Amino acid sequence: MIEQLLQYDKELFLFLNGLGTETWDGFWMFITTTRNSAPLYLLLLYLSYRTFGWKGTGIILVSIALLITCTDQLSNFFKYGIGRLRPCHEPEVSSAMRLVKSYCGGQFGYFSAHAANSFGPAIFFTVLFGKKVKYISWVLLLWACIVAYSRIYIGVHYPLDVLTGALIGSLFGWLWAKLAIFAFQKIGV
Repeated sequence: MIEQLLQYDKELFLFLNGLGTETWDGFWMFITTTRNSAPLYLLLLYLSYRTFGWKGTGIILVSIALLITCTDQLSNFFKYGIGRLRPCHEPEVSSAMRLVKSYCGGQFGYFSAHAANSFGPAIFFTVLFGKKVKYISWVLLLWACIVAYSRIYIGVHYPLDVLTGALIGSLFGWLWAKLAIFAFQKIGV
């Protein structure tokens, strides 16, 4: 059963990755580059200060730092613990795919830290701002989905890598948001 699931994952990867064209490669490379999310995160920092003040923003910054650390390190633990090759390192797949990046990245890819690190903050801020800032949830979740998909497009992750990263990031985002809300209540934010 697991082998069949992994085979479906490879087939879906090759289909989605094969949809790409050189015309769109630059766009997806821009999306997948972490620093290009800075304007969105600066907006969230501004909204945090405006909504929760300095104390609340401090709690949010610490929470986000811990959230990213947790998801990133857990991703590394899984990558080396499970040892599933990235598509671009798997001979059966690499000859049939498009690698958009100039390099493949680390040998193992399960699960995607990019997906976890984009869904984590998206869910975190959705929990904090969902009812306070109109449409923020939609914008954040759309952005997280686009970043996650970019990993398949450029050829460095299978769909299951991305889906698992999105689920783990979402879980940790929700958990850290609840912890931040608890801290808000403790210090009177």
